[in-house]
Amino acid sequence: MKKYIVKLASIASVFTLAGCNDWLDMDPTDKVSDKIVWSDENYIQQYANGFYGYLSRYSSFETQDSQVGLTDGLTETLKFGSDVEGTNVGFANIIAYARGGLSAPTAAFHFGCWDNLYDRIRRVNEFLYNLKKYGTWLDEETYARYEAEARFFRGYLYWQLLKRTPQAIIYDEDLLAIRPDMPLSTEEEGWDMVERDLTFAARTLPAQWSAAEQGRVTSGAAWAMLSRAMLYAKRWDAARTAAEEVFKLDYELMPGQTAADYAKAFTSAREGNTESILEYNYLASGPNHGWDQLFMPGGDNVTMGGRATPTQEMVESYELATTGGHPDWTPWHTAEGTTQTPPWADLEPRFHASVLYNGAVWKNRTVEPYVKGKDGWAEYGDGTPLAGRTTTGYYLRKMLNENYTDYSRKCTQPWIAIRLAEVYLNHAEACHMLGETKAANDDVRAIRARVGLPYTDKAGDELMAAIRQERKIELYCEGHHYWDMRRWRLAHTAFTGMRVHGLKITFNQTTGTFTYAYVECDTQDRLFEEKLYRIPLPETELSNNTAVSQFPEWL
Repeated sequence: MKKYIVKLASIASVFTLAGCNDWLDMDPTDKVSDKIVWSDENYIQQYANGFYGYLSRYSSFETQDSQVGLTDGLTETLKFGSDVEGTNVGFANIIAYARGGLSAPTAAFHFGCWDNLYDRIRRVNEFLYNLKKYGTWLDEETYARYEAEARFFRGYLYWQLLKRTPQAIIYDEDLLAIRPDMPLSTEEEGWDMVERDLTFAARTLPAQWSAAEQGRVTSGAAWAMLSRAMLYAKRWDAARTAAEEVFKLDYELMPGQTAADYAKAFTSAREGNTESILEYNYLASGPNHGWDQLFMPGGDNVTMGGRATPTQEMVESYELATTGGHPDWTPWHTAEGTTQTPPWADLEPRFHASVLYNGAVWKNRTVEPYVKGKDGWAEYGDGTPLAGRTTTGYYLRKMLNENYTDYSRKCTQPWIAIRLAEVYLNHAEACHMLGETKAANDDVRAIRARVGLPYTDKAGDELMAAIRQERKIELYCEGHHYWDMRRWRLAHTAFTGMRVHGLKITFNQTTGTFTYAYVECDTQDRLFEEKLYRIPLPETELSNNTAVSQFPEWL
């Protein structure tokens, strides 16, 4: 079976993908009626095309997954460089510190996405409503595929809601049943809807589309998304089953024995990426993104680069190549510093594909993240402009395009919304929770073997720790770690009372040696309050809906 990957460039009508969809916002006029619109399949397809932009809006490339930017910046793995309030670069630190206490309005704004999610759910429901009302002329197969396509996105949007606020207001396509005051569903009811929608999509959508229709969601994409959503729902059997349906399809892990090979897992299917299951192609008419502009080394762009950089904690999470296990980092845990070179060269391919370090080769030059080096170093919180410098001694490399040189232009790397490696790890976790130890170990072994790391079978807590480790490394900066820690209920202990670190690197021109000093990159302890496991309701909902009230922990 030929594998199918979402590739929006090949969709003929993509004008609806650039931001708000004007077509969806059209009010009825005397020039055109809903009935006329729905009598032309070109219009129906254009309407459905508008849903694909949602994959971009909630990706790591955008800010709507979290208004603080990359959610990894709320964890031990990534450090945003600014402490200036009122900027996206500074928001992550303000929230991580819970500076001045975290209130319901600020938490709802930074994490909730409540209003724009419901706006998008409304658009999907309007599509389904009008499909039922006016689309009966379509043949049965075509009708079913449009319904499945829309229900995939509704399930996806409700997953986004429920991972933040386990209770939500459930709206379906029956627009006539909508009332001004709608109560919150139970958590179970919410997950029931997500499971129904994604299951329907998975069973109805084709495994591949015709050449003319390339770019639309497939059964594989729906099964993969279901495997992810059901982990949040703690419906282990459903998660396992969905992942196994993906395994039946023609996806394969990309080679990863070298950093260059592993990096290809984040390229488009157009370039031969065999593990991309669902991707958003920015080479279509847009919207494009600013990933490279924001995260490239400061030596490439001193005004915008280095907004967030990997921490020493993240670097120390990587294992030694070939042998596995972690090197002893004790010699570099000294404020006085050491001239001994850190063991970066000995680390696994995923490290070299994800992190730029002192001496790494980038764009045919050597990276210089040291004091007064080309890529610079800045002390966090010292009041000076960041100006493209790193506060940790590292830069991100993952998903950066080395061929990107025109920093005035937006970037076009695809966003890989789901890839096979994640599905393996989803399956591993579900199997572990179901007591299927062998299957879980096989999944972890497959992920590690692809990058040349050994693995010994584990059980119980050790097996779960191995799964968590692989999710942290494999899915770094793909928008999972923070949300994983929340659903595991580990965030309030792991992210409270901690500070992240980096290496301040200085160069002695006389001796030609570097000194590496262990430094704190936080100015205060971080705090994750337990109430944050449930994002509060926004004021807009509380003011307009008498059937809901704020969660008690946020009063």
